[in-house]
Amino acid sequence: MGVFDFVRNGVREMMVARPDNQKALIVYKHPDQNVPTNAQLTVDSDECAVFFKDGRVVGVIPPGRVTLHSQNIPFLNGLVTSFTGGQVFITEIYFVKTTPVRSVPFGGPIGDMLDPLTGEQVQPRIFGEMSVVVVDPVRFVIGYSGQAASGDNDTVLSWIKGVFLNGVKTTLGELCENEGKSLLQAVSLTSQLAAAFVAHAPDLADIGVRILQVGQFNINFAEEDRQRLVAANAEIAKAQRQVRVRQIGVAGAAADAQARQFQLDQQFSQDARYVKDLAGSYQGYAAGQAVIGAGRGMAEHGVGGGVAGLGAQMAVGMGIGNAMSAGVAQPAVAQPPAPTFSPGGTQVSCGKCGSKQPGGKFCADCGSPLVTQKKFCPGCGTEAVAGSKFCANCGTAIAATA
Repeated sequence: MGVFDFVRNGVREMMVARPDNQKALIVYKHPDQNVPTNAQLTVDSDECAVFFKDGRVVGVIPPGRVTLHSQNIPFLNGLVTSFTGGQVFITEIYFVKTTPVRSVPFGGPIGDMLDPLTGEQVQPRIFGEMSVVVVDPVRFVIGYSGQAASGDNDTVLSWIKGVFLNGVKTTLGELCENEGKSLLQAVSLTSQLAAAFVAHAPDLADIGVRILQVGQFNINFAEEDRQRLVAANAEIAKAQRQVRVRQIGVAGAAADAQARQFQLDQQFSQDARYVKDLAGSYQGYAAGQAVIGAGRGMAEHGVGGGVAGLGAQMAVGMGIGNAMSAGVAQPAVAQPPAPTFSPGGTQVSCGKCGSKQPGGKFCADCGSPLVTQKKFCPGCGTEAVAGSKFCANCGTAIAATA
């Protein structure tokens, strides 16, 4: 009995649903485009019904059982035909599964690719299993309806896998480029690739399909492509090793220079303290360094030994030190003024002829230089000025103890 028979006979209980023998199909198209009003539409819990007219989607009905009437479903008003007095909807109804389809095998050549690391052009191949699900039934039907009005799952999955392999090429190239890896090294990126296939399958998103999981898979190459990639990777690895060696050499030289600079800084600080605290002047420091250097040089060349050798080293060092000191102008040392004596004061004896005289620089009898006998304070030990009777420092009498 056709649809118009239902209408003429007033039968309003026509059932619209997916047949039991078609339950496994991912997409099923209802064979009749003429549906009477008040027909009962049954949508299973794992699918939805998409209504099309003239290649344009007009509405989607979720799981459940509903009477097809414009009062219940407003978008049906655009599907009513006046030819039957408003008793028939003209529409295409697609039942689309929205539950995952698991263990879908895939594989084949990905196509020509430029290796991101080596620049070699190769043709990778990939094989594995995946789980897919339709997340946008409308987009899926629009993308699929151009392939076939209805068909088995093999046809539908073959179409999905072809689109997936196109996305694999893009995802694989981007991941290898971001990781700085060759396509040959992609076998070590299986976990990252699986996650990328799930998250970034742009071509599948365009047809309303999403990858839920990618199982075990492998990427391989023709032997010729593999050999070219191996050789190119070896050249790159060699160049990278040479760069690392140069970097290590530069770093070592920098470390040596830094250590040398540290030693120079330490030596400078030590020399500065030595000049300030011990030598008193740069001339004294230079003389000391000359003595040390002469001693080291004689010891390194085997000059002298024992006490005699030590004496020779000291003599050479002192000679060098004196020579260096003599080459530098020494500051003038102020000499104390010669004492003057008044007549009748303290008498000074000439050390040569023994004659006594009141003082002066030379003997009045023989002309020899006079040496004044020094006196010291018995109280504080300070040297007393010639002719003084009391200590200028503590006031102790000097003449009484002379």
